[in-house]
Amino acid sequence: MKVDTKAFGQIDVEEKQKVTIPQGLFGFEDYKEYVLIDAEAQPFIWLQSINEKEIAFILLNPFIFRKDYELNITNEELSEIGLKSPENAMILVIITIPQDGGPITANLQGPIVINTENMTAMQAILADAKWKTKHDVIAEMNAKG
Repeated sequence: MKVDTKAFGQIDVEEKQKVTIPQGLFGFEDYKEYVLIDAEAQPFIWLQSINEKEIAFILLNPFIFRKDYELNITNEELSEIGLKSPENAMILVIITIPQDGGPITANLQGPIVINTENMTAMQAILADAKWKTKHDVIAEMNAKG
């Protein structure tokens, strides 16, 4: 399928790259269909809206820089996306790269959980005060060695 993207113009993507987010993302509830696209700069991934090319997010696996990251999400919440086994969960967080050269930050309070069996996802809101919306990715990687 062809998708107009913010970063790459119009590209061909495979059906297996499609992700449905039934509730949408916070602030973007009307947009429910996305595709995952590998970014040129690994290990980043683009989450690109299928319906609006200007709506795209940069994602990262949080365990790359926070081995201690924990998600306290109930089975009831996970059942909304049909997730029955943790092995089928892909966890990603939204990255912000400021244009002013400020630190690259990750939203660890609102992770995206993707059920890789059916490619249905949700954005969770974690109650643990340890997780904030702006974690400095580079500083935390350096602190962990």
